[in-house]
Amino acid sequence: MAKPRIVVTRRWPAQVESALTERYDATLNDSDTPLSVEELQAALRSADAVCPTVCDRISAEVLGGSGVKARILGNFGVGYNHIDLEAAKKAGLVVTNTPEVLTDCTADIAMTLMLMVARRAGEGERHVRSKAWSGWRPTHMMGTKVTGKVLGLIGFGRIAQAMARKAHFGFGMKIIFHDPFPPAGEICNAVGAVRCDSLDEVLRDADFVSLHCPGGKETYHLLNAERIGLMKRSAYLVNTARGDVVDAQALIGALQDHRIAGAGLDVYEGEPAVPAALLEMDNVVLLPHLGSASLETRVAMGMRVVANLDAFFAGREPRDRVV
Repeated sequence: MAKPRIVVTRRWPAQVESALTERYDATLNDSDTPLSVEELQAALRSADAVCPTVCDRISAEVLGGSGVKARILGNFGVGYNHIDLEAAKKAGLVVTNTPEVLTDCTADIAMTLMLMVARRAGEGERHVRSKAWSGWRPTHMMGTKVTGKVLGLIGFGRIAQAMARKAHFGFGMKIIFHDPFPPAGEICNAVGAVRCDSLDEVLRDADFVSLHCPGGKETYHLLNAERIGLMKRSAYLVNTARGDVVDAQALIGALQDHRIAGAGLDVYEGEPAVPAALLEMDNVVLLPHLGSASLETRVAMGMRVVANLDAFFAGREPRDRVV
């Protein structure tokens, strides 16, 4: 019996690619360049499964072509707002994701961004590399203390909870959050997290605001000019969620006018493009979507896709089915 044919849209960790080629008739993307709309459509017509990443836009146009053969999209990533789920349903496709395994690594990056922007670490590293540093002095490159400050979390799912633990127990931070679907009370109590009735309340009270909400229509530009304007002038924004949760132009305006103190960003609307204005600012830390970028986590994500494919082709329900 022939092995199911799968198409993998980008390079994955070698251990995962090896597992895929052992189990399946796998076509890998050796050049690691993004597939075009036409190439994605061709993959859907020729393969039994297509394995995209969070940076592949699986739109209604991609899914609406004729002769779709694929039966499952094994997505590499926990987020799936890059996939048109209604179009996937219409095409008869199962969609899976990779939750849980990237929780701590993404929370670590959120902590990294918070610490870097508060203590001007990115600016300081550039200062040393440019050979501009003339030596220690009492007023040089003073930042903001993190320990004991108020961390406001927008969304309180697994990644936000992991960040809350690190911030509360590691830095003595006070945790406040807003989430329309809050977790059980014992989870909040474990880190002293206080639920706020509104997003606006978090924005007004927090010294650091960290975004942990899903992408999609409901959260598109959730942080617009009006909401960013509610933040303290001394506050910092951290985004490891999705780029389009923040109105980039509103954020740029607030940073330029010093209406907030700074921002740490790992995701961007329309990435890999980053607004030129952000590149020129020293009060912004910019990372290239590193949230889950540890070898251990990326391998675990890939193996989660493999497990979902194995279940599907064995006639079982995939563990991480979204559609």
